[in-house]
Amino acid sequence: MATKSTLSVQPQAQQAVGQECQAQLALEGMSCASCAMRIEKGLKKLPGVLDAQVNFAAERASVTYDPVQTGIEQMIQKVEAVGYKAQSEPGAAAEGEPVAPLAADDEQRKQSELRRKRNLLILGIVLSLPIMVLSMFFVDAFPGENVLLLVLAAPVWAVVGWEFHRSAINALRHRAANMDTLVSLGSTAAYLLSVAATFWPGLVGGMTFYDTAALIITLIYLGKFLEARAKGQTGAAIKKLIGLQARTAHVLRAGRELELPIEQVCIGDEVVVRPGEKIPVDGVVLAGHSSVDEAMITGESLPVEKVEGDSLIGATINQRGLLRMRATKVGADTMLAHIIRMVEQAQGSKAPIQRLADSISGIFVPVVMLIAFITFAAWAVIGNTMGLPAFDGHMVSAGSYSVMRVANGVMWHVGGSYAWITAVVAAVTVLVVACPCALGLATPTAIMVGTGKGAEKGILIKGGESLERIQAVQAVLLDKTGTITRGKPELTDVYVAEGGDVEEMLRLVALAEQGSEHPLAAALVEGAKARGLDLAVAPQSFTAQVGRGVEAQVAGHSVLVGTRKLMEERGLDGESCAPQVLEWERQGKTAMLAAIDGVVTGALAVADTVKPDSAEAVRQMHVQGLDVWMITGDNRRTAEAIAAGVGIPAERVLAEVLPADKANQVRKLQEEGLVVAFAGDGINDAPALVQADAGIAMGTGTDIAMEAADITLVKGSLKSVATALALSRATLRTIKQNLFWAFAYNVILIPLAILSPVVSFLREQAPIFAAAAMALSSVMVVSNSLRLRRFGR
Repeated sequence: MATKSTLSVQPQAQQAVGQECQAQLALEGMSCASCAMRIEKGLKKLPGVLDAQVNFAAERASVTYDPVQTGIEQMIQKVEAVGYKAQSEPGAAAEGEPVAPLAADDEQRKQSELRRKRNLLILGIVLSLPIMVLSMFFVDAFPGENVLLLVLAAPVWAVVGWEFHRSAINALRHRAANMDTLVSLGSTAAYLLSVAATFWPGLVGGMTFYDTAALIITLIYLGKFLEARAKGQTGAAIKKLIGLQARTAHVLRAGRELELPIEQVCIGDEVVVRPGEKIPVDGVVLAGHSSVDEAMITGESLPVEKVEGDSLIGATINQRGLLRMRATKVGADTMLAHIIRMVEQAQGSKAPIQRLADSISGIFVPVVMLIAFITFAAWAVIGNTMGLPAFDGHMVSAGSYSVMRVANGVMWHVGGSYAWITAVVAAVTVLVVACPCALGLATPTAIMVGTGKGAEKGILIKGGESLERIQAVQAVLLDKTGTITRGKPELTDVYVAEGGDVEEMLRLVALAEQGSEHPLAAALVEGAKARGLDLAVAPQSFTAQVGRGVEAQVAGHSVLVGTRKLMEERGLDGESCAPQVLEWERQGKTAMLAAIDGVVTGALAVADTVKPDSAEAVRQMHVQGLDVWMITGDNRRTAEAIAAGVGIPAERVLAEVLPADKANQVRKLQEEGLVVAFAGDGINDAPALVQADAGIAMGTGTDIAMEAADITLVKGSLKSVATALALSRATLRTIKQNLFWAFAYNVILIPLAILSPVVSFLREQAPIFAAAAMALSSVMVVSNSLRLRRFGR
């Protein structure tokens, strides 16, 4: 049955890379996987098309092309040339506008189409039920019964079944065949044979198949309706993401606050966000303090505190404070837009495991038609020579034009109309029972649900190929900085000599360090602020001792902060702090001494601290049977201290590795026969992310790292690595289950359909059983894929 959709070209997905562009197209008129294969082959034949992938379940095509040689209009014409319609539709997002790949009117059209299918289905059921009752329980009960059955079956065959017939005729005009061809041929043969038996019983016998014709169409239409409704649910993740967008923003312009549509917000605009409102675009806090619910983007359930200078993500919810922000990314550049694009591209992609199913789908319908013809010919020959066992009930009356014989207590017909009718019924059963749809839906529906579920959990998967690679991973190589650790130094420890005041020493040190731009100085200042210390006093003088520390006059005190070497140069004795400093250094921390008014009064430790969930994430990966390694440019002592804290043994620590050598370390593990995933966040991680069998980028890292990776973890949590691996394995397991069912169904039921004339429980009802089985097969595949929506519960 033809499914309707529209063709829309999304500018945000047409990004030129040299002479390459990408277009995402929605398609109209596909009924099975063979249709998708035909469109794909047609698009690939266009000059300038470098690659084309058609996703039957998503009803869309992803085309990579050279804009110099071809364009969108040529693609539309090619789609129409192979028998399918394409229609351009406005409403896709342009640069600077909010992204709405599934426009509201498109969603309404789909709902309207679903209601139309439901109404036709109701018509088919209402008319098919009396046909079935009369045919089964009131055979020849009154004069003119066959005429009544004809009148009841005609609207089912002609109106409900018109979509099958129209698609079959359209395919025939283009010298092709699809699933609708099989359904149309089977139902039409049963209906026309019944019409002939009603008006010319002397020619073909009195046996009618109105119930077969009606139930074939109604049952398969029921399956298509359920399939369409279920397929709508597979795209629920995209709908949810689009629904997150704010519609308006409170923008400050010329001293006035204006409520503007989201598409009118520009980079650099100052925006006011009140408690309970959605943050309209990505930006940075200029003033105010609040907690923001980022669960819809990052999957993190706890609200995140936001103060001046912190970044904000569009579509997240401001909970309790008034914020004034500056817009830094709008429209197609926002994180939400990026997430939507990644999910769309992933859902339109194919996994390598789908290649076999695609190859079979391309020749499936012609092969089935050939099998049906051979089945008809074989049973016609057998029926006219050896004979066929008699059917029960009214079927026996059809044998009045054949020779009757009895063998082993069974009545046999030899020749006559009975042989021809039996051959037709067997051929119709073969046509109806074959189901290429299950093959076409097996992979894309699982990928759509799996990638959508990943997006809900803050895990962005590039596509089916990435999914298949990730699930095979045996070893995970974790970059230390920004992956296992937070990626910025923090004040971890403060020590004062006997009789000293911890808070006063830390306050004076922080006041002195306020004049420095060094990251370690920033860590000391932030640590003092976190402890509630007053840093309102500015230093009277400040001198930076490059590579060693700082010296300042603060609040009437002389303050010196720095390394042991700096203290020795000034002739200051730091032995009272030496044991503590050595212990911190053993733990991989950076230690500094503090001297107030010429006396060493204490020491401070700064370190790139481990993320709170890193140890649990490593434990989960070990439970999944993965070898976990850590790689860093730090010295071995520091590296082993951090690795030990998260459960990575020392022998799996790669320390003192230069950024350029990270990819080489990945290659060495691969040469040992391991399938390797690499997780990192920096620009220098990009070569290793590409070299790895599966690259995993932290969403808190650089755009270059995210571009090179197979998976992006939006919230930058290492626990998401374990979740992503589990999700990819669950998705591939579902794909394999779907493919097994699709192959097993056709391998078992097509031979059974061929043998239906001698299978006692089928007999003349074989086409009806076939229609029910065929309808069930596609629904089973889609329903199995939808089980992935329960992942993680």
